[in-house]
Amino acid sequence: MQVRGTSRTPEGLDAIEAVGIEPAEADPDRPGSVLDLCGDVAVVVWLLGSAVGDEHAVAAIHGPRLERLLEKLVESPVRGFAYEAGGSVGPDPLTEGREIVERAGRTWRIPIAFLELARDEPGWATRSAAIVAGLLTV
Repeated sequence: MQVRGTSRTPEGLDAIEAVGIEPAEADPDRPGSVLDLCGDVAVVVWLLGSAVGDEHAVAAIHGPRLERLLEKLVESPVRGFAYEAGGSVGPDPLTEGREIVERAGRTWRIPIAFLELARDEPGWATRSAAIVAGLLTV
């Protein structure tokens, strides 16, 4: 698999590149910046369960911004969506995000998955990769 990681900051892009992943600038608060990168993507992994920043902006990327992105992904080559359903942003935004992703999966028959293991738990990367890979076989 080829993996592309996104960040809003040059420091984040440098960290992504340092681990051998293709870096790309995108901002989850601007779904169009994410969509611009989806022309050759099979699965989007929304790893924002521990996003930090303004409370309203963080809620928006688990709410209306996520919903707009999913609506637009239907018209792209993306065939799966994994949502980080655990993290430090709090239960309300994560619950709303989960509901939005579940609704999109039912409405547009997009294969979906939820990443619920905390990132600091042993096996997070291996288990999450297996879940994402499973979306490619649906």
